[in-house]
Amino acid sequence: MSNINSYKRFASYNQIFKTMKTIKFSLVKLLTVSFLLITLVYTASEVAAQSMPARTLLALSKSDHVLAIIDPGTLKVIARVPVGSDPHEVIASADGKTAYVTIYGGGSLHELNVIDLVAQKALPTIDTRPLMGPHGITFVGGKVWFTAEGTKTVGRYDPATGKFDWVMGTGQDRTHMIYVTNDGKRVYTTNVSSGTVSILVDSLIKPNAGPNGFAPPAHRDWVQTLIPVSKGSEGFDVSPDGNELWTAASDDGTIAIIDLAAKKLTSTIDAKALGANRLKFTPDGKRALITSLRTGDLFIYDAASHQQIKRINTGRGAAGILVDDDGSRAFIGCTADNYVAVIDLKTMEVTGHIDIHGADGLAWAVRP
Repeated sequence: MSNINSYKRFASYNQIFKTMKTIKFSLVKLLTVSFLLITLVYTASEVAAQSMPARTLLALSKSDHVLAIIDPGTLKVIARVPVGSDPHEVIASADGKTAYVTIYGGGSLHELNVIDLVAQKALPTIDTRPLMGPHGITFVGGKVWFTAEGTKTVGRYDPATGKFDWVMGTGQDRTHMIYVTNDGKRVYTTNVSSGTVSILVDSLIKPNAGPNGFAPPAHRDWVQTLIPVSKGSEGFDVSPDGNELWTAASDDGTIAIIDLAAKKLTSTIDAKALGANRLKFTPDGKRALITSLRTGDLFIYDAASHQQIKRINTGRGAAGILVDDDGSRAFIGCTADNYVAVIDLKTMEVTGHIDIHGADGLAWAVRP
């Protein structure tokens, strides 16, 4: 009887041992497969990053609600990443790895979409409330600066902390486009319906002493100066030397030129650029490009003489402008024509098209 019980115990132990071996083998297989999957995903990401050119063109499609990532050398679309319902402007982070897209809705929406440009996928959306209608956007000093048209404000978002760390009201109607100086001390906006340009300056305030001789301590605050321009002034740019701001008005087609040091309007060009939408300087500052959403024309002006050099038709409606660093080409978002037009700035001719439905906002993404 004792032998039988011993045999049963041995058989039971043997079965347990076999079961444990099977479990161990299965775990090893599972870990191996998991490791291989992680390796494949990591390798695919690395290959995607390496296959992407260091410099890419970003173009928003207002019709398809996507951000197109484009090789500017081949003019081929590398990837299309879904974005929100009314995308208008886009900017890339300084390292070229992340894009931020404003979801506008005529001032009613409240999103910044975030795109991983390396993995080519959407990241969690930033809710801008209570700042409504984000539109113009730029990336300076590691932070995202944007206009919020619906609340007549300018806001700043810090990706490092995931928080909004500054906001200022303009009190103007349709605070639309934005430019921030490299030191983050000056912000310029166009206020389309008010017909003004805001100059916001981070200033040191030294209060005067009161009747009792007490003076509050000096402190920093933002001070706004408003420059009257034509209504409909929307697209604008600051000259590369930082001296002038040019903005074009859709209502009367004029170009207003502001002396930024003196903070005053110095001259107005009767450009007849009716429907003017965007304005951009070439990198050398010698030319200013203005698009018309009404006529589809690109106006090219000499910055020194204020004379028109060329007028090029790009289609039925021209919007966003982007210029190569060497000033050789301009890319024009032609919303009504469903493409980005490529302009040779030496011959001043249209040399190609990139198919983007409802093309509008454009930006560069540059990886080190």
